[in-house]
Amino acid sequence: MTIAAKVREFMEQNDVDYEVIPHAVTYTAQETAASVHRPGREVVKPVLLTDGEEYALAVVDAPHQVDLDSFARASGMEGAVLADEAAMRELFPDCEPGAMPPFGNLYGIKVFCDKHLEKDDTITFNACTHHEAVRMKWEDFKRLVKPVMVEIFA
Repeated sequence: MTIAAKVREFMEQNDVDYEVIPHAVTYTAQETAASVHRPGREVVKPVLLTDGEEYALAVVDAPHQVDLDSFARASGMEGAVLADEAAMRELFPDCEPGAMPPFGNLYGIKVFCDKHLEKDDTITFNACTHHEAVRMKWEDFKRLVKPVMVEIFA
């Protein structure tokens, strides 16, 4: 599997410059950061959460975890927990499980990004595969996704 056509086409239709970075197979954002030689704070991981009613993506940098209490306060999704792999497969059918991109808006899912991500000029993320990452300007990502900016990392 390669970068999802939906993601690639969305970026190209919006005239976004991006770089696809092939790398060794990785399963965590920290491993991806090491494999693509980028600082962990620049590599983001979208965490799929649910409160049993709806889903949301909480996006934090590689070294951090989502603080579920902070997320609940920021999103209004009380009792939110990690979604299971079946939900990942259903909501992101064109992605390998665990390699979904932070473009929840393309999949009908609201996106919450930690405010600390704004400190870097670029972000790097998996785009539906465990062996390719995408690097793009933070401002382009923010313009395309329109995430809710909150403080959600632990």
